[in-house]
Amino acid sequence: MPTYAAFLRGISPLNAKMSELRKCFEAAGYTNVKTVLGSGNVVFQARSKSRSALERQVEAAMQKDLGRVFSTTIRSIDELASLVASDPYKAFKVAPNSKRIVTLLHAKPRSRMKLPIELDGARILCLKGTELFSAYVPSPKGPIFMSLIEKTFGKDLTTRTWDTIGKVVKAGGGQRPFT
Repeated sequence: MPTYAAFLRGISPLNAKMSELRKCFEAAGYTNVKTVLGSGNVVFQARSKSRSALERQVEAAMQKDLGRVFSTTIRSIDELASLVASDPYKAFKVAPNSKRIVTLLHAKPRSRMKLPIELDGARILCLKGTELFSAYVPSPKGPIFMSLIEKTFGKDLTTRTWDTIGKVVKAGGGQRPFT
Protein backbone atom coordinates (compact mmCIF):
# COMPACT_ATOMS: atom_id res chain seq x y z
CA MET A 1 0.00 0.00 0.00
CA PRO A 2 1.42 3.45 -0.86
CA THR A 3 2.64 5.78 1.87
CA TYR A 4 1.56 9.42 1.86
CA ALA A 5 2.17 12.57 3.84
CA ALA A 6 -0.57 15.03 4.73
CA PHE A 7 0.55 18.58 5.45
CA LEU A 8 -2.09 20.54 7.33
CA ARG A 9 -2.05 24.33 7.13
CA GLY A 10 -2.30 26.37 10.29
CA ILE A 11 -2.07 23.53 12.76
CA SER A 12 0.01 23.61 15.92
CA PRO A 13 0.02 21.97 19.35
CA LEU A 14 -2.06 24.95 20.53
CA ASN A 15 -5.03 24.20 18.28
CA ALA A 16 -4.85 20.41 17.76
CA LYS A 17 -3.30 17.52 19.62
CA MET A 18 -1.25 15.22 17.43
CA SER A 19 -2.63 12.16 19.25
CA GLU A 20 -6.19 13.21 18.32
CA LEU A 21 -5.10 13.85 14.76
CA ARG A 22 -3.54 10.38 14.56
CA LYS A 23 -6.75 8.81 15.90
CA CYS A 24 -8.77 10.78 13.33
CA PHE A 25 -6.69 9.34 10.47
CA GLU A 26 -6.97 5.82 11.92
CA ALA A 27 -10.75 6.16 12.27
CA ALA A 28 -10.88 7.16 8.58
CA GLY A 29 -9.30 3.79 7.72
CA TYR A 30 -5.69 4.82 7.14
CA THR A 31 -2.94 2.57 8.49
CA ASN A 32 0.56 3.02 9.91
CA VAL A 33 -0.36 6.59 10.91
CA LYS A 34 2.42 8.70 12.41
CA THR A 35 2.54 12.38 13.22
CA VAL A 36 5.84 14.15 12.61
CA LEU A 37 6.69 17.08 14.86
CA GLY A 38 3.81 19.12 16.26
CA SER A 39 2.94 21.11 13.17
CA GLY A 40 0.39 19.05 11.28
CA ASN A 41 2.50 16.56 9.35
CA VAL A 42 0.92 13.10 9.15
CA VAL A 43 2.42 10.06 7.44
CA PHE A 44 0.00 7.25 6.61
CA GLN A 45 -0.75 4.40 4.27
CA ALA A 46 -3.82 4.29 2.05
CA ARG A 47 -5.03 2.65 -1.08
CA SER A 48 -3.69 4.47 -4.09
CA LYS A 49 -5.87 7.48 -4.92
CA SER A 50 -5.41 10.90 -6.42
CA ARG A 51 -4.04 13.65 -4.22
CA SER A 52 -7.28 15.59 -4.39
CA ALA A 53 -9.39 12.55 -3.42
CA LEU A 54 -7.19 11.91 -0.39
CA GLU A 55 -7.26 15.60 0.56
CA ARG A 56 -11.08 15.61 0.48
CA GLN A 57 -11.26 12.41 2.54
CA VAL A 58 -8.79 13.69 5.16
CA GLU A 59 -10.64 17.00 5.47
CA ALA A 60 -13.99 15.21 5.82
CA ALA A 61 -12.50 12.97 8.54
CA MET A 62 -11.22 16.02 10.44
CA GLN A 63 -14.63 17.68 10.25
CA LYS A 64 -16.30 14.53 11.54
CA ASP A 65 -13.83 13.66 14.31
CA LEU A 66 -12.27 16.99 15.28
CA GLY A 67 -15.12 19.35 14.47
CA ARG A 68 -12.84 21.51 12.35
CA VAL A 69 -10.86 21.32 9.14
CA PHE A 70 -7.30 22.30 8.37
CA SER A 71 -6.51 22.82 4.71
CA THR A 72 -4.73 19.64 3.61
CA THR A 73 -2.02 19.07 1.04
CA ILE A 74 -1.05 15.48 0.19
CA ARG A 75 2.16 14.15 -1.35
CA SER A 76 3.36 10.58 -1.68
CA ILE A 77 6.50 9.68 0.24
CA ASP A 78 8.03 8.60 -3.09
CA GLU A 79 7.44 12.09 -4.53
CA LEU A 80 8.96 13.71 -1.45
CA ALA A 81 11.95 11.34 -1.43
CA SER A 82 12.65 12.23 -5.08
CA LEU A 83 12.44 15.91 -4.23
CA VAL A 84 14.88 15.54 -1.35
CA ALA A 85 17.29 13.51 -3.48
CA SER A 86 17.24 16.16 -6.23
CA ASP A 87 18.25 18.93 -3.76
CA PRO A 88 17.03 21.95 -5.75
CA TYR A 89 18.97 24.27 -3.44
CA LYS A 90 22.36 23.14 -4.76
CA ALA A 91 21.83 25.26 -7.90
CA PHE A 92 21.69 28.45 -5.80
CA LYS A 93 24.01 30.31 -3.49
CA VAL A 94 22.15 30.23 -0.20
CA ALA A 95 23.71 32.05 2.76
CA PRO A 96 24.86 29.67 5.52
CA ASN A 97 22.40 31.20 8.02
CA SER A 98 19.46 30.95 5.60
CA LYS A 99 16.38 28.86 6.32
CA ARG A 100 15.36 26.68 3.40
CA ILE A 101 11.60 26.50 2.84
CA VAL A 102 9.42 24.27 0.66
CA THR A 103 5.95 25.50 -0.26
CA LEU A 104 3.48 22.88 -1.44
CA LEU A 105 0.95 24.20 -3.94
CA HIS A 106 -2.26 22.42 -4.90
CA ALA A 107 -1.79 23.16 -8.59
CA LYS A 108 0.84 24.54 -10.91
CA PRO A 109 0.59 28.33 -11.26
CA ARG A 110 -1.37 29.41 -14.31
CA SER A 111 1.17 31.97 -15.42
CA ARG A 112 4.92 31.75 -15.72
CA MET A 113 7.02 34.11 -13.71
CA LYS A 114 10.66 34.94 -13.74
CA LEU A 115 12.42 33.52 -10.71
CA PRO A 116 14.20 34.14 -8.42
CA ILE A 117 12.15 36.88 -6.76
CA GLU A 118 13.58 38.65 -3.72
CA LEU A 119 12.21 40.86 -0.95
CA ASP A 120 14.10 41.93 2.19
CA GLY A 121 16.32 38.83 2.31
CA ALA A 122 13.59 36.37 1.32
CA ARG A 123 14.08 34.71 -2.06
CA ILE A 124 11.75 32.49 -4.05
CA LEU A 125 14.36 30.48 -5.90
CA CYS A 126 12.57 28.01 -8.17
CA LEU A 127 9.40 26.10 -8.87
CA LYS A 128 9.45 22.37 -9.68
CA GLY A 129 5.97 21.14 -10.54
CA THR A 130 3.82 22.07 -7.55
CA GLU A 131 6.72 22.63 -5.14
CA LEU A 132 8.22 26.04 -4.56
CA PHE A 133 11.69 26.40 -3.07
CA SER A 134 12.62 29.49 -1.12
CA ALA A 135 15.23 30.68 1.34
CA TYR A 136 15.31 33.51 3.81
CA VAL A 137 17.58 34.96 6.44
CA PRO A 138 15.66 35.42 9.70
CA SER A 139 15.28 39.07 10.60
CA PRO A 140 13.49 41.28 13.12
CA LYS A 141 10.95 42.10 10.38
CA GLY A 142 9.33 38.70 10.95
CA PRO A 143 8.14 36.17 8.35
CA ILE A 144 8.75 38.27 5.23
CA PHE A 145 9.07 35.06 3.23
CA MET A 146 5.39 34.18 3.82
CA SER A 147 4.27 37.62 2.68
CA LEU A 148 6.33 37.24 -0.48
CA ILE A 149 5.06 33.70 -1.18
CA GLU A 150 1.39 34.53 -0.53
CA LYS A 151 1.58 37.76 -2.55
CA THR A 152 3.05 35.82 -5.48
CA PHE A 153 1.12 32.51 -5.25
CA GLY A 154 -1.95 33.14 -3.08
CA LYS A 155 -2.93 31.37 0.13
CA ASP A 156 -3.97 27.94 -1.16
CA LEU A 157 -0.66 26.42 -0.09
CA THR A 158 1.31 25.25 2.91
CA THR A 159 4.95 25.74 3.79
CA ARG A 160 7.46 23.58 5.66
CA THR A 161 11.17 23.79 6.29
CA TRP A 162 13.45 21.65 4.16
CA ASP A 163 14.46 19.78 7.32
CA THR A 164 10.81 18.99 8.11
CA ILE A 165 10.35 17.55 4.62
CA GLY A 166 13.37 15.32 5.28
CA LYS A 167 11.93 14.16 8.61
CA VAL A 168 8.61 13.34 6.96
CA VAL A 169 10.39 11.32 4.27
CA LYS A 170 12.32 9.40 6.93
CA ALA A 171 9.13 8.75 8.97
CA GLY A 172 7.49 7.41 5.81
CA GLY A 173 10.28 4.91 5.23
CA GLY A 174 12.19 6.94 2.64
CA GLN A 175 15.77 8.02 2.93
CA ARG A 176 16.93 11.37 4.28
CA PRO A 177 20.09 12.06 2.25
CA PHE A 178 21.00 15.38 3.87
CA THR A 179 21.75 16.75 7.31
